[in-house]
Amino acid sequence: MAEAALPSSPTSAHKHARRWIRHALARYDEFTVSIVSSDEGRALNRDYRHKDYATNVLTFDYAQEPMVLADLVLCAPVVESEARALGKPLAEHYAHLIVHGTLHAQGWDHETSEADAEAMEARESEILCGLGLEDPYQHSDR
Repeated sequence: MAEAALPSSPTSAHKHARRWIRHALARYDEFTVSIVSSDEGRALNRDYRHKDYATNVLTFDYAQEPMVLADLVLCAPVVESEARALGKPLAEHYAHLIVHGTLHAQGWDHETSEADAEAMEARESEILCGLGLEDPYQHSDR
């Protein structure tokens, strides 16, 4: 598999994020991607999900019709820590989480049932492999 190069500048990071989102979309939609600190990630997760810890990605979807409007918020320290723990390149983990959040914004949900989780994971794998990245669930027991 090709390894995703870590974006070297804000312009490069923006280009990569747009590509990852575009591959996960069924049609044209509008997204904002923010990278935040642990404190901000924790506050957002606490205030909106009532879970008092910083999580890797939060999806705030405002509309699904006529187009998806959403904000994706990624917590940099959590993403970096997870990438290290998984032995994955940082850019590849960001790609996975951006695809994951983009699917959530389109109504995919892995917390509703085992079948929904399997369907979402399969779609994530399909998208990431289409980007030339490794299947994040290939060696995972979820």
